Amino acid sequence: MARYDLVIFDFDGTLADSLTWFRTELADLVDKHGLPPIDSERAEELRGLTPKQIMNELSIPAWKVPFLAADVRARAAENVDKIHLFDGIRAMIEDLSAAGITLAVVSSNGETAVRAVLGEDLCRHFEIFACGAALFGKASIFRKVMKKAGTTADRTLSIGDEVRDIEAARETHCVAGAVNWGFATEAVLDAQDPDVMFRAPGEIAPYAITRTSQAQRA
Repeated sequence: MARYDLVIFDFDGTLADSLTWFRTELADLVDKHGLPPIDSERAEELRGLTPKQIMNELSIPAWKVPFLAADVRARAAENVDKIHLFDGIRAMIEDLSAAGITLAVVSSNGETAVRAVLGEDLCRHFEIFACGAALFGKASIFRKVMKKAGTTADRTLSIGDEVRDIEAARETHCVAGAVNWGFATEAVLDAQDPDVMFRAPGEIAPYAITRTSQAQRA
């Protein structure tokens, strides 16, 4: 069959609009962790940088990243009612599941928050939840997910909204899909040369099922 065996989704910025909620927490996070001030204009500029460039821009040492990530996870778990799926995600998940494709979530967010935002009905369509991943540790988890799903890299499509998602796909040799509605701008994602750029959730299922789509990079 032409379809992929496995689709690995990032969660925040890919399935769920976490950025809208995150902006309400940003000022407190900045103050708590001693980061330089980030107004709305600067926050938008950061979307056009890679994760390492953001760390350099904000002078965030590597040792502080796990603490920042843990704080964001805890806040997300307490505010699941403020984080919502993007329009079209529900139908896309149902279409992929109906086609017999194994679905997985690999996220730095916690499983409690991920499941709560997806809801019980949509969670049934996912066979694998690998949550709480280190910000730069997705590649090793991708390998474990592919092994658990019983498939290979060339039969696996990874979909995310950040440069690190593309990097993890490249490291594991699975197909790198990017979405342009999340945290990173389309320009910075496109510069990483993903295999496919999705510009609407409705483009994902047709591509995953047939391996052909108008969503290919121009």
